[in-house]
Amino acid sequence: MTCVFCLTFQLACCCGTAACSLCCKCCPKIKQSTSTRFMYALYFILVTIICCVMMSTTVANEMKTHIPFYEQMCKGIQAGEMCEKLVGYSAVYKVCFGMSCFFFLFFLFTIKINSSKSCRAYIHNGFWLFKLILLAAMCSGAFFIPDQDTFLNAWRYVGATGGFLFIAIQLILLVEFTHKWNKNWTAGANHKQMWNGLLALVTLILYSIAVAALILMALFYTRSEGCMYNKVLIGVNGGLCLFVSLVAISPCVQNRQPHSGLLQSGVISCYVMYLTFSALSSKPPETILDESNQNITICVPEFSQGLHRDENLVTGLGTTILFGCILYSCLTSTTRASSEALRGIYATPETEVSSCFLPQDFSDAEEHIEKRGGQTVIYDEKKGTVYSYAYFHFVFFLASLYVMMTVTHWFHYESAQIEKFFTGTWSIFWVKMVSCWVCVCLYLWTLIAPLCCPTREFSV
Repeated sequence: MTCVFCLTFQLACCCGTAACSLCCKCCPKIKQSTSTRFMYALYFILVTIICCVMMSTTVANEMKTHIPFYEQMCKGIQAGEMCEKLVGYSAVYKVCFGMSCFFFLFFLFTIKINSSKSCRAYIHNGFWLFKLILLAAMCSGAFFIPDQDTFLNAWRYVGATGGFLFIAIQLILLVEFTHKWNKNWTAGANHKQMWNGLLALVTLILYSIAVAALILMALFYTRSEGCMYNKVLIGVNGGLCLFVSLVAISPCVQNRQPHSGLLQSGVISCYVMYLTFSALSSKPPETILDESNQNITICVPEFSQGLHRDENLVTGLGTTILFGCILYSCLTSTTRASSEALRGIYATPETEVSSCFLPQDFSDAEEHIEKRGGQTVIYDEKKGTVYSYAYFHFVFFLASLYVMMTVTHWFHYESAQIEKFFTGTWSIFWVKMVSCWVCVCLYLWTLIAPLCCPTREFSV
């Protein structure tokens, strides 16, 4: 009987408005809003994996070797003699075009949905089989766009714009998070003195990590002769971290923003050091001639050269971690608080205190729990939506463009291969380095904006 109930509800999930869940009773409870976001994330992961496969020469060669009648099959589906239309950067552009259109269509469709009981909300939260068919149709249909060369050239610039915008949103939310964190813990210190000690401890740890990272990069990514790029960039980024830290605690900033402190600049310094390390690791290797007239690689750690020998292992592990981080960024930046922060809407000072200091009776949602033979589903949107549907789809639209540009090595697309994902290109290097400087500029602006515009109210 349990299996019959489970099967019935899974069909309702795929073809109706029921929330998706697992059939196993031992699984923890899941909220309807979480279930919906998980399903869209699953579609995103599926298309991303397909893009990685399309960029893999190893997979293409294995398919040629092990699939019978491979050449005849390729000709039958009009994909070229050896399915060359289904591999490479152009194929990834087309598939990501379909995924981007899918999320952009739902972005337009879900604008200004405030109730989960509306017809549009039911479509957003259900009908997963039809959505999968629609996504597959859009990704496939992109291969039949006429004038492919013009499309690819134009779509490349759209992808770059969307990719940069996705990075900018993550940086804005990071800066906003640092200010919120510091204000939250400072408010907590008014209730318990312990939070002052925690604030000092975390700040010390953050700066210790940033300084250690700076020293290690100076040791392993520079040498007495050469490595001028590395020396300049490590010095500049280290100097920027010191500069923003001094600005954060300067008297003029403290007068206008009492909550400004070293915790925020510590988080930013750690992130800047991470981006600097990531950029230096993504830079094409420099080579010089040694005494025996042989090329040797410089400006990279010696142990990293050994790691890159097993390219499949490094690529597989690194790609999994990278796209896991992208997915995490998408899901954590699609909350209602994040969407409101980007529009400049913040909580009132009375609600800034951390939930650690509030009584537990302030639960604001009466949640309807439904048990149906499998995983328990909590319908947490009875009184209204808990996140912005339109903003959720817009972030995934930008993430689709970011994935497209990342997999195809940004502007070095013609020689891109997933097996050489971590060999380094100048495009990836400068994207990461510019992201680092934009992050510093955004944080610096939040510090000096009240000084530049004294008549305007700023709230973070």
